[in-house]
Formats: sequence, C-alpha cells, structure tokens
Amino acid sequence: MRRLVLIFLGLSVLVGTGSGVWAASDQAQELRQANKLVEYQPPQEFLAANFIAEEMDPDFIFGPVKDFVATRQCPTTWLIDERVKKNPGGLGGKDTPEYTLYLEEDCPDKVTYYVFLDQSGYTPEQWMKWRQRFHGSKAEPLYGPTYVNLEKACNVDCGVGGELRFIQVNGELMTKSPEKVLLEDLKISPIYDLKQGKKISQ
Repeated sequence: MRRLVLIFLGLSVLVGTGSGVWAASDQAQELRQANKLVEYQPPQEFLAANFIAEEMDPDFIFGPVKDFVATRQCPTTWLIDERVKKNPGGLGGKDTPEYTLYLEEDCPDKVTYYVFLDQSGYTPEQWMKWRQRFHGSKAEPLYGPTYVNLEKACNVDCGVGGELRFIQVNGELMTKSPEKVLLEDLKISPIYDLKQGKKISQ
C-alpha cells in the first residue's frame, strides 16, 4: 500500500508541472486541434524570467513564469503553434525574437489558455526597437514610458523576459486585462511596482 501511495504522489507531481504525462481531456484535445497547437517545452530562460501582464501600460512585474505555473490548480501543459515550432529561422532568432506560447490549464469544467510571449532574449532596448519596427513613430508615445520603467527594473534585478498577453477560457477571449485577472481573481502577488519604481515586499 505504501508503494502505491508513493507512485500516486509521484504521478501527481509530474502532472502538476505540465510534463506531458497528463492525458489531456477531450475538450483540451479539441481546442488544440482547432488552434493547431502542439506540446512544447519552453526554454529555461523564459521559465525563469519575470513577466508583465499588460502590453502598453503595465503597473506591475510578476514572476518568475515557473512560479506562476506552480500556482495553477489543474494540470498544465505548454503548447505552441505547430507552424511556429517548425520555423526554419529558429525560435528566438532574428526572424522571431518573440513568439507565442500557450499555457494550457485543463480543469474538469473549463480549459484555460494563458497566452504568453517569450521575450527572454530581449533587453529593454531591443524590446522597444521591435515595437518601433511595427508601429514606427507611434511606438514612442505608446511604449516609451513602459520602456523607461522596464530599464529601471533591470537595474534592481527585476528585468522582464515575458508577457502574459491574453487569457482565453474555453476558446473565448477574456475582456478583463490579464493584469487585473492576476491581481483580482487569481490573487497573484507582483514583485515590482513599475509606476513607483521599486520592489514589492512579499
């Protein structure tokens, strides 16, 4: 009996880390097929990185990513678009310096996607230049203040390597911002206040 308990506990640990041991539910499998998503192991640099949860004007930094994953109550699996995974330019390279990763949380009553951008190869300056590439002269007023705040965070070891861009539940996009969901619904404590420019005591 003791041996069976130990085996069960071992499997529970594996399932909770998104290791791929968990057999995804029918609903999770259907969503994966509909969105052309496949399992993927993110780089350790991303998993160990802090992240923001608001694209243009974040108030806080959370992290690391792996700590957020550990707070989820249901089995999790990292997913990626199968076409991106096959990109010959290589993920994190000059062609795709940031790319989308989906943290799937597979609960009995719902499947949630926490949609991240892996930006672990960026400095704040590179982060800003990538936005200037797409937004041109509009990038400075849109992202300039955030860029300055991210640079300050780097100086106190609170740099960012990821962004939680969207949250989807059963395939439907949540209208509430990811930052508010983390703070108000999931009660995730941030580690750094970007507006005040200081670490937050835990």
